Amino acid sequence: MRISSAQYFNMNVQTMSNQQAQLSQIYAEISSGVSLSTPSDNPLGAAQAVQLSSTATTLAQYTTNQTSALASMQQEDSTLGSVNTVLTTIHTLVLRAGDGSLTDSDRGALATQLTSLRSQLMTLANSTDPQGNYLFAGYQSGAQPYSTTASGAVTYSGDTGSPAVQITGSRTLQTGDNGLAIFGSVASIGTSAVPAATAGNTGTGVVSSVSLTNPTDPTNADTYKINFVSGTTYTVSQTNPATGATSTSPAQPFTAGSAITVGGQSVSISGAPNSGDSFTVTPATQGSMDVFANLSQLITTLQTPLTPGAQTASFQSQLTTSMTQLENTMNNVQTAQATVGGRMNEVQALQTVTQTNTLQTASNLADLTQTDMVKTIGQYTLTQNALQAAQQAFAKIQNISLFQYLN
Repeated sequence: MRISSAQYFNMNVQTMSNQQAQLSQIYAEISSGVSLSTPSDNPLGAAQAVQLSSTATTLAQYTTNQTSALASMQQEDSTLGSVNTVLTTIHTLVLRAGDGSLTDSDRGALATQLTSLRSQLMTLANSTDPQGNYLFAGYQSGAQPYSTTASGAVTYSGDTGSPAVQITGSRTLQTGDNGLAIFGSVASIGTSAVPAATAGNTGTGVVSSVSLTNPTDPTNADTYKINFVSGTTYTVSQTNPATGATSTSPAQPFTAGSAITVGGQSVSISGAPNSGDSFTVTPATQGSMDVFANLSQLITTLQTPLTPGAQTASFQSQLTTSMTQLENTMNNVQTAQATVGGRMNEVQALQTVTQTNTLQTASNLADLTQTDMVKTIGQYTLTQNALQAAQQAFAKIQNISLFQYLN
């Protein structure tokens, strides 16, 4: 096949032009440090880069969520620790209130201390996280959850929601607790049934705390009422809260201080109850669980002057009731704090995983889009040498003519 001089010239010029364009592209990659500036540079790589960029954005959001969640939970953990300290102080004062040598004035002073501690507890219940959100307001985190009415009662205006945030693609984690879950509830495990003397008792009977003898007895969830038929006999009424059905035992002889069986539990009554007196045993989750209301009742009890006899017995029974309620609240707060600690540990573990994934994604994206300087400079040098060789060869060949040999 014959190739004319024009064809040969055009072919060589096109080849050198292509090499020059390739050289310019390589130079641009070296100067910018970016090897994938447009999808046409590498369509498959561009698609992968888009996916990796989306993954990087998602991981960045998870990192932000994890940091925010951890800060909020650390604040809650610290606050719950302070709550437990206040409750422990209250517990000590309640124990002291049971000292029979105290006067009405002494008990009034204890009531004043408890009023101050109740205010401290309310301040803690209105704590905020680093972003200014109320920790125990549920979803209403922008509004103060606890306030005091004109009558002195503490009210909750938050909701029952539990804030949560997505911290990985497959995990949404609770980041807070509402006030009712902390200050208005008790845990289902580790609590004691609440004993109480019925208002209006005329005898000197004093109820004890409840002892658990069989934790697995299903009747522990029932409510019990001990009714004194006379000063020496009593019956026990048992009510199933699910059905409302009530059954009453035959009259039994009463001995002061002896255990009275109520399901898988036992309670004792000291002193001398009168006919018509009664005492109740209520499961922790069915009685009053609001710590502020319980403290208010305790403060009122301590502020009331005492006279010997039935009023003193009622006071002692009320202290037993308050102590049990307080201990149930303390157990609830400790359980909640342990749960928060577990969630914190989970976030910290996932932070490590997310950080590793973020670094790997960034590395993969860099491999696709950033210039490998060593490889690219070598390619630039090779292309440059090829271009120079083509130029030199073309210059020499185009000077060759048949007339040179004829001469």
